[in-house]
Amino acid sequence: MTRTAMTRATRTVRALLGALLLVLTAATAAGCGDGSGLGAPEDRPVTVLGPWTGAQEDDFRKLLDRSGVRYTYQGTAAQREVLLSQVQSGNPPDIALLPGPGELADYARKGHLQSLEGLYEPEEYGDEGPWQPVASGAGGSYWVPVKADVKSLVWYRAGGPRPDGSAVGQWCLGMIDDGASGWPGSDWIEDIVLQGYGTGVYERWAGGTLPWTDKRIAAAWRAWGLLLAQDDGRGPSAARRALLTDHRGKPGAHGLLFGGGRRSCALEHQGTFARFFYGDRADEARFRTSRALLPGGPYMYEGPERSEVSADFAVLFKGGGGPPDNRRRLLSYLASEQGQRALLETPHYFSANSTAYTSGDRGRIARRLTGRDSERCLDASDVMPPTVRDAFYEEVLRFLTAPSKDPLPRLRAIQSIQRTERARLGLGKGRAWMRGVCT
Repeated sequence: MTRTAMTRATRTVRALLGALLLVLTAATAAGCGDGSGLGAPEDRPVTVLGPWTGAQEDDFRKLLDRSGVRYTYQGTAAQREVLLSQVQSGNPPDIALLPGPGELADYARKGHLQSLEGLYEPEEYGDEGPWQPVASGAGGSYWVPVKADVKSLVWYRAGGPRPDGSAVGQWCLGMIDDGASGWPGSDWIEDIVLQGYGTGVYERWAGGTLPWTDKRIAAAWRAWGLLLAQDDGRGPSAARRALLTDHRGKPGAHGLLFGGGRRSCALEHQGTFARFFYGDRADEARFRTSRALLPGGPYMYEGPERSEVSADFAVLFKGGGGPPDNRRRLLSYLASEQGQRALLETPHYFSANSTAYTSGDRGRIARRLTGRDSERCLDASDVMPPTVRDAFYEEVLRFLTAPSKDPLPRLRAIQSIQRTERARLGLGKGRAWMRGVCT
């Protein structure tokens, strides 16, 4: 099978899985009210599609309940595929939550989204990026972060040695995810670019104006490849194991960090959402910021700390079946100071709303999400168009099969797709597909 055919086959399988998930989950989606979607329009519940299942879904439902709006919630780890299937069938949800404005921008450009103008207070999310990025060709305000996370962290077990700049070994590595395998590897590369070369280089790369073949981007891939080859003397097998390992760990195993077993790991480069995977052992996890521990570092410099951040952004779709006033009321609540403070009542959730925190609430993490003494950049792959993002993930997985090899051929492959995407969007030289990626 050729590389192009393999890529097409992969996407076809993902789409089919998404359609199957839609059929299986539609029957079980439930919330306030009967969830049937039948009856007069004013009696129908607002439909919400999100990424959370299990305990995270329970927490999110509690937040939705407090809005006072009747709703049905459908949670799936493959929300991108499910959402695409719903939109293509002409039956989109009223509200959807996705981690990437790059994908949401495509829906906005195609006229599927409603403006959020007047539904929340933008200044509560900062005067500039990254919580309000602007997409070329989309215009207006179409998304707002409901839940935020910091990614530039390294977790370790309490009671163990505090990792320092000489740390090499026993990294927790898992690349498998539902419909988006490879993103944990992209996080490594993104963080190395951010810490090593600063927000200017990072934003140009994420926005599509810096070539993938730039020497600094290539150097970040090589640095990560060197770490994989040296990981506690385990050689390339560490990379191969990552290809077969779920980033969440085995069910009931408390994530990779507490998974135990013969090949127990001691350090995990992961976002604040890792605490959900750790379960009832989350309080045993400690973290350090990543800049002193990344390969090629330590990256120590004067000025604010740099943090890669991510969010689950909420949007309003046109064509949903819920009452318009209730749709807007529910989204407005989720983005409001009141709603965000309710969100923070769940211990593992964080907010990008600067007014939601009280003094000392969430401490170091809150400062990285909203404080003026921290530089923040959105996850680069999240702001890229879906075709470029998917190519990034796929090349990460291919790179792991031979991390000691020169990454340039893989970067040229992504650059070719980026060139095609820029042409599709009609972007001239130097024009980014997303602005406001960093503070």
